[in-house]
Amino acid sequence: MGLGLSAIRLDSTLNLVIVVVLALLAIIAVPFFWERWRRKLLGRSGTILVAVVLIVISTGMGGNIIGGFFPTVGALFGTGVYSGQGVDAVGGQNGADLDKLGAGGATRAKEGKGSVVYMTVTGKRTGLTRDVSVYFPPQYYGSAYQGFKFPVIEWIPNYPSGPEVVTGPYGLPAQLDAAIAKNVLPPSLVIIPDPTGKPKIGHDTQCVDEVGGSANDTYLTADIRDWAIEKLGANPQRKAWTMAGWSSGGYCAMNLVTRHPQWYGQAASVSGYAEASVDAETENLFKGRQDIIDANKVTLNLQKHPSPVDILAIAGDKEGFESSSLDQLQAAVRAPATLSSWRIPDAGHNMNTFKTQIPDVLAWIGARTLPPSAPQDKKIVTNGGVKPWPLPNTGAKGALVDVVE
Repeated sequence: MGLGLSAIRLDSTLNLVIVVVLALLAIIAVPFFWERWRRKLLGRSGTILVAVVLIVISTGMGGNIIGGFFPTVGALFGTGVYSGQGVDAVGGQNGADLDKLGAGGATRAKEGKGSVVYMTVTGKRTGLTRDVSVYFPPQYYGSAYQGFKFPVIEWIPNYPSGPEVVTGPYGLPAQLDAAIAKNVLPPSLVIIPDPTGKPKIGHDTQCVDEVGGSANDTYLTADIRDWAIEKLGANPQRKAWTMAGWSSGGYCAMNLVTRHPQWYGQAASVSGYAEASVDAETENLFKGRQDIIDANKVTLNLQKHPSPVDILAIAGDKEGFESSSLDQLQAAVRAPATLSSWRIPDAGHNMNTFKTQIPDVLAWIGARTLPPSAPQDKKIVTNGGVKPWPLPNTGAKGALVDVVE
């Protein structure tokens, strides 16, 4: 079932055209067969129902193509077989099979291409298991970089998507290959975790540690970071770590970096916002706890806990909510934090607006992140002297609390 659903494209223009044509035929069939049915009640009800369902499906597919949420039906329903695109290999649980993938990675590296590997990662603190895709730059498999510690971009997908939207509709791997080849971005690991888990629908976590619920923040920060340093050879220095994302992923990037400045040096947000968007899709994340709400507002983090983090915030001039958030961030930023804020011409809050910004985002990150560190470099200072600030206790299993180095 997973394989079958994963083969049905939701981002295909051809499939959308087919569904639209079927919807039009169904609409025409309603009056055409209205007096022709032997069992009028059953026939009329059936044709109306089919027409309505096809209209809903075609509308949903159109919105999905614009927003770039789910590439396949398998991605929508989160079926057993991984539903991603652009994946070159499968690395197993916690990357157990990564050592077997070197030959394939080396072959792609000769063509100047990185490798995208899918795996599942279980957090040591939280116990959460989520889908994670990792982009390995071509240099990762080269002898000249043997033993090097690579910088990391942790790319947070927008809700309700998972890693497949970044390696598929975003087209990020090809953009990374190009940026690295042009020396705009140093060879970097790009880790793409699923911020939501399953189910997707109605389970928008906003990347926060939920009060009495899932420790999503802790998984995306402490768990993923510790795993990447241990398993992937990631550079542990804070300036070697960037978070990035679009829409909800942009909010996640800014919020998590300002909450954990001892681990991250940069955040890049396209069409993100300054505080968690709580609605019917998020469930009750905070249970009325104002201290937890405040601790997840980027503006308050910048004001109350100023740290040497660099933030890029981009909003379209037609995106009212996101553009307003840009104003709030500009008013809130305090030294030693820095804010680069860009307003761009846009076509609304959609994937097309975002994709045009990827090259500039990668260039911005490349100008600030650290290059791969040689094995003989013994002067690595993980937090660079930046201290964490005390986080309120959410009661979520394994969640970070108080001061954690």
